Amino acid sequence: MNGPSLRRLKLYAAGRLKLKRYLAHCGDGRAQPRLPARALVWAMLAGQFLRQTAFHAVEAIARSARLRKTGIERRFSDDTLDYFSERADPAPTRQALIDVLHRAKRNKTFQDSPSIGLAVDGTTVGRCSEQRCRWCRPYRNEKKQIVGYRHQLAMVSVVGSGITLPFDVEPYGPKDSEYAAGQRLLRRVVPTLGARFADYVVVDAGFATNTFLHVCDELGLPVVARLKDNLPELSTAVEKRFSTQRPHRVFKDGNSRIEIWDAEDFDPWETLRWETVRVLRYRQQNPDGTVVQADWFTNFSKRKVVSLALYRMAKSRWEIENQGFNDCKSYQGLEHICHHHPNSLLLGWLLTLLALVISRLYRLRYLHRGTHKVISACQFVRLLWLNLGAPIPRESG
Repeated sequence: MNGPSLRRLKLYAAGRLKLKRYLAHCGDGRAQPRLPARALVWAMLAGQFLRQTAFHAVEAIARSARLRKTGIERRFSDDTLDYFSERADPAPTRQALIDVLHRAKRNKTFQDSPSIGLAVDGTTVGRCSEQRCRWCRPYRNEKKQIVGYRHQLAMVSVVGSGITLPFDVEPYGPKDSEYAAGQRLLRRVVPTLGARFADYVVVDAGFATNTFLHVCDELGLPVVARLKDNLPELSTAVEKRFSTQRPHRVFKDGNSRIEIWDAEDFDPWETLRWETVRVLRYRQQNPDGTVVQADWFTNFSKRKVVSLALYRMAKSRWEIENQGFNDCKSYQGLEHICHHHPNSLLLGWLLTLLALVISRLYRLRYLHRGTHKVISACQFVRLLWLNLGAPIPRESG
């Protein structure tokens, strides 16, 4: 039948996105492999496309009578995926994600966006009852008793460009922190992406520390950060000024009424190496009567970025929550532990992002050429299953 299929998706990834070399040389660390690594990596990606991410489910797909239609070369067991993922080098997968972003930019994927942002945030991805790897972090009840363990990571995503593309993660262990992992993540990805790829970094208040802000300065990226009570002096000064002023600008955003306050002459706190701090407040009045108010601060000047553009940058932070964490957890199995080994976990997280990036570029850009309508992610998965001639599993999310 016509329409999206796993075989066409594989041709798109290998051809249009130039991932043929990666699929052939994906960092196989096995001493004496009996199955080619390219077959195993594509099988794991195919499981992501079909929303069947558990290794046992991937084995079932590989052993099905429709093997030729999946693009998977050989049959194997889930133990093979355990052994392979423990030993695979994650560096080629990380580089493949960076290469896809470069290819997407050269193909003018972001041409309709005035700026490209990088959002960094942390989340919890997998829980277990006992500590089994170095990334297991204990969590406690109200009595400070350990009741289990969980894995946490920082993620970075392209935002504000019309298409959300999460492309790397940095796990953190028991004595680590979200903002420390975020710093390591930015120090790794920004030089690899190149100084001109992104225009800003947008983060929540948890990253609004001197160290993180200065790291962004070193990397040459302006910051848009949420302002909360963790910076009491600045918060008090903002409230004192804006609460007595009329909005500087009022406009409509969809069906919501937006009021904007914007000033760039606030004093930095003592340890911040900025000459001045610009703060933007928006108050969003929704049709149902609810009101949302938020303060954001930045080192962008008004001359470089106008209030409306800064408002859009601030709002783009929610993309990593909605199109990043929520989609990856609800549909791509990011919280599922396929094999409890640190390297296997990391490879699985990176392949989740690679599959998401490939499918979004294919669905939203490649299939949307000309006058074709954009199909939803749910429709896309349904078409993949129908092309296999197989019944569609119940939605797990």
